Amino acid sequence: MQADRQKFNILIIGQNNRLQYEAVLFAASLRHSAPGFSGRLFVGVPQPGPRWSQDPSIRNEDVLKALKQLDAEILPFSSEVFGESYPYGNKIEALAALPAGEPFVFFDTDTLITGDLAAVPFDFDRPGASQKVEGTWPKPTLYGPGFDGIWRALYDRFGLEFQSSIDSTQPAEYWRRYLYFNAGYFFYKCPRQFGARFLDYARTIRDEEIPALTGQNLDPWLDQAALALVIHALGGGRDVLPAGLLDGSVSCHYRLFPLLYARESDRVVEVLETVAAPNKVKKVLKNYDPLKRLVYHGKGAKIRAMFDRDNLPQREQAIRKVIKNKGLWLR
Repeated sequence: MQADRQKFNILIIGQNNRLQYEAVLFAASLRHSAPGFSGRLFVGVPQPGPRWSQDPSIRNEDVLKALKQLDAEILPFSSEVFGESYPYGNKIEALAALPAGEPFVFFDTDTLITGDLAAVPFDFDRPGASQKVEGTWPKPTLYGPGFDGIWRALYDRFGLEFQSSIDSTQPAEYWRRYLYFNAGYFFYKCPRQFGARFLDYARTIRDEEIPALTGQNLDPWLDQAALALVIHALGGGRDVLPAGLLDGSVSCHYRLFPLLYARESDRVVEVLETVAAPNKVKKVLKNYDPLKRLVYHGKGAKIRAMFDRDNLPQREQAIRKVIKNKGLWLR
């Protein structure tokens, strides 16, 4: 069903750290770039509990006021499985707090909405996720198994059919042959169904002795390893959305503000600086040093001038090094 014929909710995560400022920016960019969005914007906020050594919730009154002014709803949730030991698990556990049976799109908080979400033809019956991904996991060891053996073992563990997940146009033992997503966004028709399976798979992969995973590092990639299985199990796949919309003209998962200025489009920079300008937003964001220096003090423009967007270094590490050498690596 097309997004313009069906309301859906958005979930991002907020916490008492940089995420609270990114949440304000996300909400501001949503209201600016997609004024016709008619769903609800939820900011999932983990609550204090035994899995956190300190209170992770948002307590900054200016942040809370700004989020309310931007029609964002605080959504408290408890961390029963992950918490401080694996904060990426917030995106998994928060799904249980969303309204059941209502379509949702999750976005990582370090994302800007840069276009009209109603132009994205979501089919919420078929889940999908970000394909802006690199071959970060698994990393087959010298003594095996390889990609095929590792992924096959996971599909077998959860009773999933493996062969139809394969992209046969890709060579054997090449990471792109196997279903793998970035967890920067994902969507489905019901957050409770998606979240329950996501939690089950992620917890099992973390806690169970699965021989094929011996020597594999799951921090921070546990969510992405489990996500591929969830999407396949629920009937989704690689090509459920047209290319060029999310992670393209409609959204930008920038990750870090120095990287945004170094490599993202003029449109992304324009959205960032436009939505950060109003006093009610500026009052909040200037308290976060990277935004204060890069946006409000103009240091981002200096980073931008260091790079040719049409000829960027192939490796992100090289971009980081140039920025660090100028003392502008702020996060």
